[in-house]
Amino acid sequence: MYPINLNYKMPAEWVTHTRTFISWPVQASMCHPEDFEAVCLGYAEIIQAIAEFELITVVANSADLEKHSGLFQNQRIECLAIEHNDAWLRDNGPTFLVNDLGDVSGVNWKFNSWGGKYAPWDLDDLVAPQILKSCGLKRFDAPLVMEGGSLHVDGEGTLLTTEECLLNPNRNPELTKEQIEAELKKFLNIRKVVWLKNGLDGDETDGHVDNIACFAAPGKILMQVCNDPEDPNYAITRENLKILSRETDALGRKFEVIPIQQPPKLCDTETGKRYTLSYLNFYFVNGGLILPAFGGRAKESDRLAAQVLGELYPERRIRMVNGMAIIREGGNVHCTTQQMPAGKKA
Repeated sequence: MYPINLNYKMPAEWVTHTRTFISWPVQASMCHPEDFEAVCLGYAEIIQAIAEFELITVVANSADLEKHSGLFQNQRIECLAIEHNDAWLRDNGPTFLVNDLGDVSGVNWKFNSWGGKYAPWDLDDLVAPQILKSCGLKRFDAPLVMEGGSLHVDGEGTLLTTEECLLNPNRNPELTKEQIEAELKKFLNIRKVVWLKNGLDGDETDGHVDNIACFAAPGKILMQVCNDPEDPNYAITRENLKILSRETDALGRKFEVIPIQQPPKLCDTETGKRYTLSYLNFYFVNGGLILPAFGGRAKESDRLAAQVLGELYPERRIRMVNGMAIIREGGNVHCTTQQMPAGKKA
């Protein structure tokens, strides 16, 4: 029995949430373990910002829960002890679903640490079932290696993703594009997949869509764009814009694309590796939106991103957080979070 058979579907992220889930960082798995305390402060800022709008559950290893419990003195912040290897809950957590009756359930995807990049990941692959069990929710086990950051839905039957990620041989090499689509339709109850080509330059997730494009509303897509022909993101975004110009959604609507200018290119001073700076790694919360800002040379693009989103969502409060706090570890606000939509069991 698949979710589609019981009329479950993945709703859009902007629907009302019961709560947000987020994982606490694990020093042993960090790319830069010497930054652990600074990264913890970055996570604490994100958690406190989300708590201004809705309940948030912090998934933490038992030892870290005891050590850092003092950071969570807020009635909207709860903690849940689940052992995990790494902290990107968007990717190893469950994808929540809702049916016509308001019942909430979740998909448990397979997780292999972004194509086997960071071992071990055995604990991470067990996080989603434990979250669903803690909530008393029905679980659907999917036969796909899939990360939450690799897909967006509009809540009306359309899914947005990239070929770079979902067709990467380090995920589901035995499956064709058509077979992957078929599984997504069964587990998320979508009717059409819109395939962008690539994600942002240097994105170690192999092109997660949540850094380059997302649904702003049904029929509307936000895309981070680049105007510098010397930047690899210029060709990447132009190709994706071309794809969207000839695509329609599941209901046959042409897309309105809303551009957001990318922040200036920034590389790690030690490794030379490019940071994946993206304003589209924002996160919807009840009545608001948590937006990473990067400061420095990005001060003007920060302002413009907040302006675009503020005009697009006048009913939401734009809450900016320090986007540089955790970026050295490879992700940002959206990567760390997973929304649980409201339903009668929530």
